Amino acid sequence: MWQNTKNVYHLFVAMLANAWYKFPSGKFKVIGITGTDGKTTTVNLIYHILKESGKQVSMISTVGAIIGGQEFPLGFHVTTPSPLQLQKFISKILTKKEKDNYLVLEVTSHSIHQNRVWGIPFEIAGITNVTHEHLDYHKTYENYLQVKAKLLKRAKTAVINRDDSSYEPLFKILGESSKKIITYGMHKNANVNPQTLSLPSSIWGEYNKYNSLLAASICLKLGISQENISSAIKSFTLPKGRAQIVYQKDFTVMVDFAHTPNAFEKLLSSIKPKVKGKLIHVFGSAGLRDKTKRPLMGSISAKFADTIIITSEDPRSENVLDITSDIKSGITSGQRKKVGIEEISDRQSAINKAIFLAKKGDFVVITGKAHETSMNLGNGEEPWDEFKAVKKALYLKNKK
Repeated sequence: MWQNTKNVYHLFVAMLANAWYKFPSGKFKVIGITGTDGKTTTVNLIYHILKESGKQVSMISTVGAIIGGQEFPLGFHVTTPSPLQLQKFISKILTKKEKDNYLVLEVTSHSIHQNRVWGIPFEIAGITNVTHEHLDYHKTYENYLQVKAKLLKRAKTAVINRDDSSYEPLFKILGESSKKIITYGMHKNANVNPQTLSLPSSIWGEYNKYNSLLAASICLKLGISQENISSAIKSFTLPKGRAQIVYQKDFTVMVDFAHTPNAFEKLLSSIKPKVKGKLIHVFGSAGLRDKTKRPLMGSISAKFADTIIITSEDPRSENVLDITSDIKSGITSGQRKKVGIEEISDRQSAINKAIFLAKKGDFVVITGKAHETSMNLGNGEEPWDEFKAVKKALYLKNKK
């Protein structure tokens, strides 16, 4: 009931906002990116390709908005802004002397379901993947998939992942819209693949190859040449907190935003072969959110890590020990014999311990917070900086 009320409210606000700002998004091409993981990287990559190709382009994503070359913060835990803020951002594009040709927008399932993107005519919509996430809100994977498909149906062209498990059900949901679909993937049965488009060898992780293929597919559809796309991918730097190496001497420390089972699988499997020593993983899971993903996260971390340190990640009013227990429930008895497991509720202390344990050749990966500047411990948002926390831990280790 509360969801329906909220959706009607956002629809009403979206209608008013569009009317107030005179439907600004209709004056240029809007590219929408949705999916469970990889949205932010893909949005930033499309923005980079278009910009490097000489196009006027703006973007709105989890790490912030760039409107006409000017950066704007979005606030705490925001990906797709409220309808009023979103239309206000879009209207700013039209106030610039040189009007932008493109807007690249990161679109969450919540924003689709709540009508926050109502009134925006999407030229192209792309989807990264659809995996286990947000079931506290959508209740079932099928509902989650249906919501994602709404964006693809609205767009003139839909670009979907041929290799993802969501491909077949999405194709079925799209039905008559399937004629406007472009597929991407690693194999020849996808319209855009490594055989049709050469990817730079410097791309980190298999999952970022998929993000690159999605971005390339969209830019090809927009008329950007393969040469410009390949050149831009080579010069692209991942957004803040995406597979970001923050220390690399005797041991390595990486900060990443991974917070879903699929993201854990993709990230940790790409790291493990590169680790000469032990892989130490620090993570938690958000409170008052999808509880069903927690055991899966624990199981996947234990599949790759040698040491796991479970800690806080926006527990909100939920007991951290309950969250930790949920995560641990997915770790099998066989995994427990091979993996060291520690529970340290204070995130700074957990990071301190991970870096204190790190020896030559080890790899510490800290996931879940990344670029975020606050943490909710049950009393509202409090300042938090993952990068400062790592610096502090390194300082304490060196001091000893």
